Amino acid sequence: MFKQFIVSIVLSVIAFSAHAVECGKVTIADMNWDSATFVANVDSFILQHGFGCKTQLVPSETVLAAKSILMQGKPDIIPEIRRNALQGGLEHGIEKDKIKFVGKVLYEGGLEGFWVPEYMVEKEPSLATIEGIRKHAYLFKRPDLGNKMPFFNCSPNLRCQNAVKHLFTALNLKQVGFELTPTDNVTGLSGSIAHAYAKKLPWIGYYWSPTAVLGFYKMVRIDFNSGTHREYFNECIDKPVCKNPKVTMFPPHAVDTVVTTQFAQRAPAIIDYLAARRFSNQDMNQLMAWKVSHNANGEQMMVRFLSQYESQWTQWVSPQVANKVRQALADKE
Repeated sequence: MFKQFIVSIVLSVIAFSAHAVECGKVTIADMNWDSATFVANVDSFILQHGFGCKTQLVPSETVLAAKSILMQGKPDIIPEIRRNALQGGLEHGIEKDKIKFVGKVLYEGGLEGFWVPEYMVEKEPSLATIEGIRKHAYLFKRPDLGNKMPFFNCSPNLRCQNAVKHLFTALNLKQVGFELTPTDNVTGLSGSIAHAYAKKLPWIGYYWSPTAVLGFYKMVRIDFNSGTHREYFNECIDKPVCKNPKVTMFPPHAVDTVVTTQFAQRAPAIIDYLAARRFSNQDMNQLMAWKVSHNANGEQMMVRFLSQYESQWTQWVSPQVANKVRQALADKE
């Protein structure tokens, strides 16, 4: 009996030691935009308090983090990176077995599209589709702009200008009275949404998600009823010149988590967590809006998420890990 007790203790110590070695020190890229620094803080807190890791947040940005993980094998984790931001560099790292994609930060991907305010769709549900937009184009006349029907475009210095111009043509929006209207910059585009919402004016135009703006103002992405043709979008719609453009929805952009292959091999339990951890655009929009309205940082966003969205993050980890995170959160608050 005593011998079995000793064996049990020894096995427990071995298991604990193996877990500590498996995790150890973990470096996490803290990227320089709101959603990424939020996800980095969530990962750091859960890994530290739930899995017993010693985490370090490393300030970075897309190109710097990608070069570092490919050339130096650090950081161990880049919690959020957009594949389309780098031309093939990450794929090269996969081919060389230096890195792995282990999870989708946004399970829907980053979204772009043409949007209308939710209050307009509540009054006329067909405005959620392009057919409804064309049929009821008169609803978009702006009394404050001489009854013109502006279609708000993105900033002239942004790549989205190409796709907006070609899809505006393909969708025959000019024929029903819309005028493609440039905005001076990103603030001008978001400002036009804020102004429309304040006065419940008609609005239609280009925007993207996740962003704090769509957390503050409920917008509906218009369905083109065309499906998404990624290859055609990339080869024609997204280019400066696209002859006789055809309709396609904007393809979602993959927003992924990247780790070094070495880290994946030594910390499989963490990889399981990262593969399970993912967010919706709607939740991310709301969290980013909360950050702006409260002048919060990534750590404060993390605390709010773990406190208010427990039913979500507890699905990513075991009950034992979840209990440790809850206790650490209670101690922090």
